[in-house]
Amino acid sequence: MTEARSPVARLSAVTLHHGKTVALEQLDLLVPAGRMVGFIGPDGVGKSSLLSLLSGTRKIQSGSVEVLGGDMADRRHRDALCPRIAYMPQGLGKNLYATLSVFENVDFFGRLFGQDADERAWRIRELLTGTGLAPFAERPAGKLSGGMKQKLGLCCALIHDPELLILDEPTTGVDPLSRRQFWELIGHLRARRPAMSVLVATAYMDEAEGFDWLVAMDAGSILA
Repeated sequence: MTEARSPVARLSAVTLHHGKTVALEQLDLLVPAGRMVGFIGPDGVGKSSLLSLLSGTRKIQSGSVEVLGGDMADRRHRDALCPRIAYMPQGLGKNLYATLSVFENVDFFGRLFGQDADERAWRIRELLTGTGLAPFAERPAGKLSGGMKQKLGLCCALIHDPELLILDEPTTGVDPLSRRQFWELIGHLRARRPAMSVLVATAYMDEAEGFDWLVAMDAGSILA
């Protein structure tokens, strides 16, 4: 377990290109653990690129990226991190299977993490009840509203009690009421799991006001 005083992530001289486009340029950053950290800025400034590096889903091109005490360039460390990190990519329902039901989606992720039937049962029951999705357990994910898809995506991400939760613009395209409910849900989860670190990319300044620690980004660089 990462100690609260140790950074959950450390980036040094990180540069990333998408073709000829510079997504990140010579980034240096220490991200505190046990906090709700917001990466703020308009679209196209590198927030998603940064989070994909921290989650281990994108290859490091230049510089050093450390997450939860290890080098993300080391495949053994990345493999060991899988059960300790949860990542919700940008886009409604991107981590869901549209033809599977609400229950089947969460159950699938529980199986991926090697949980037996008894453990999956109580974890799924707890998550679906906490998110208000229990009455819709048999509904296909593809027939959910945007807000419900994001709640289900969060359930799938949290089924294995991650130390680090990474959310890439989780409320973009979601109605205002669902946005508020989503952050209330995150607040309840953090109250129960205070050691969990949460990294969030957002373009909404009203959301950023509720975070513990902010990183303002523009043009692939950190402003403050």
